[in-house]
Amino acid sequence: MNREKTIVRTSIIGIIANVILSVLKAVIGFASGSIAIVTDAVNNLTDVLSSVITIIGAKVAVKRPDKEHPLGHGRAEYISAAVISVLVIYAGVTAIIESVKKINNPGDISYGTVQIIILIMAVLVKVGLSIYVTAVGKKVDSDALVNSGKDALGDVLTSSATIVAAFVFIFAHISIEGFVGILIGFFIIKAGLDMLTETLGDIIGRRPDAELTRNIKDAICEFDGVYGAYDLILHNYGPDKYMGSVHVEIDSSKSADEIDMLSRRITHTIYAKYGVIIEAVGVYSRDDSHPEVSEMRGKVSDIVFSHDHVMQMHGFRVDFENKLILADIIIGFDAPDREGLYKHIVGDIAEAYPEFTARIVLDIDASDL
Repeated sequence: MNREKTIVRTSIIGIIANVILSVLKAVIGFASGSIAIVTDAVNNLTDVLSSVITIIGAKVAVKRPDKEHPLGHGRAEYISAAVISVLVIYAGVTAIIESVKKINNPGDISYGTVQIIILIMAVLVKVGLSIYVTAVGKKVDSDALVNSGKDALGDVLTSSATIVAAFVFIFAHISIEGFVGILIGFFIIKAGLDMLTETLGDIIGRRPDAELTRNIKDAICEFDGVYGAYDLILHNYGPDKYMGSVHVEIDSSKSADEIDMLSRRITHTIYAKYGVIIEAVGVYSRDDSHPEVSEMRGKVSDIVFSHDHVMQMHGFRVDFENKLILADIIIGFDAPDREGLYKHIVGDIAEAYPEFTARIVLDIDASDL
């Protein structure tokens, strides 16, 4: 499956559908004097622009890496998704402004049977379009398409509201056009803000998928001689484009040649299984041949985990020559005072082993343990 072609094809289908719906609604809206329907037509027009931006984003994202962008242009899709979100918010603000004008100056309104039927058919078309676009967006991991699909679902609700307003006017002779338009506007703004928040999370740097990180660590731990996989950090450069690094704990007796071969096998396996590029494999050396080291590891571990909010300790090492105790600890982000707790733990270790210097690194919970 060519991801770019799938996104473009889906977006073109959305463009054609929304152009037709926008024209039909605009004709009906101006003919009937309904501001709610005209607003709905404008909303469909912004969907057209959204699809165009999605296509542009997909085209830019597949450009080859260059000197200025050595890791590719995949994040362009997140930018296009953010632009779509802003357009949705703008459409909502416009809807509210025009609806307020309609409340102050209602004008004449009239509906025909054909107009109502067309509006109902438009709702059904939008339902199908929303389901289709959202499904394709999830399949190819495109935030822009998923956002467009969500926007289409919002259009279903707003278009339904215009139909309700039409029936209220036909049967009760009460015009609620302006108020429905304002309600539609607020709904559109809410949907746009939700989409923008989601997309900005990707741009800022979102926590990688828990299942993916756990699978990667489990796969690494399946290699002979690997005691554990830690410090997995994944950097996202667009949908399904991950690069990262990891530390593995191995026996201290391993030679440089053995470590090199292990590192190569790990990077090859993880890329083959998950499409993730592990660009660096760090090493924690573990020495179980010294009884005192094992005893100290156990005691230090007890000290560390006697405190709440501690999630993990790894990379433990004792340097007897320089009198150092080395380890990394992870304290959860839910700790009220991470720095204070860290200092307290270091102090407890120093108190237990006054003849050693405790060099404990405060690590971060960058991927699920």
